[in-house]
This record gives sequence, structure tokens and C-alpha cells, in this order.
Amino acid sequence: MAKSFILNPVGTVRNTGDKAWIEVFDEYGDGLLGLDGFSHIYVFYWFDQNDSPEKRRTLQVRPRKDPANPLTGVFATHSPRRPNLIALTRCRIRAIRGNRIEIDEIDAYDKSPVIDIKCYIPDVVPEADVRLPAWV
Repeated sequence: MAKSFILNPVGTVRNTGDKAWIEVFDEYGDGLLGLDGFSHIYVFYWFDQNDSPEKRRTLQVRPRKDPANPLTGVFATHSPRRPNLIALTRCRIRAIRGNRIEIDEIDAYDKSPVIDIKCYIPDVVPEADVRLPAWV
């Protein structure tokens, strides 16, 4: 197994607080074909503005930064503190104009590198089969 991987950004998050969009780099623009048929996307981005060796070594956190929540492993949370700073969020598409995907909002900092975009297709797992911890 490879010890490391190379990820190439496909675009950049733009987030002004009032408006949010994904700027897809020109060389990846052809990958947007057909995306206008979907209402939502998954955006995978890199927590580049939250990086430090200390944060990457954090393996347990209190979910949602709430001291009342139990100490929990980062793989069981959405914490930005983790060994690899990959973030995932679902966004509603407002419009696609050229290489720009206008979205309703995103929980990413402005200029965060986008490492992938996937169309959102709802799961086929019945909600009755989903289990969540009490702190959620």
C-alpha cells in the first residue's frame, strides 16, 4: 500500500459569507457536463487553513466542541482535526455558469482547495436502518 498520495485540486471554494461558489479550474471544466441535472453536489475540500502537526495528531475530540459530549474518536465525528484534512459537505446547486458552480452555502473557508465534486444521489438505505449516537 502506498504511504502517501498526491491530490491535485480541481478548483477553489469561494465564500464571501453572502455568496458561495466553486471555481472549477479550466482543465477540469469538461467534468461538469450533465451536472446541471442535479440539485445537490458533494464537495470534497482540503482543510488547508486548519493544518498543523498537532491538529493532525488529534485522534479524540468532544463532538461539536461541546464539553458535555463524550470524548469520541475523530473517525466518529465531523471534526476538522484529523490525520488527513479531507472535508465533505453537501451543497445545493443554485446555478452553473461556465466553470462556476453557484451554491447556497458551504462550511468552508474562502480559497479552500476543492479536491473533488460528486453529484448527490440519495441513499437507498431506509432511515429505519440508520443508527446515530445520542449526541447527534
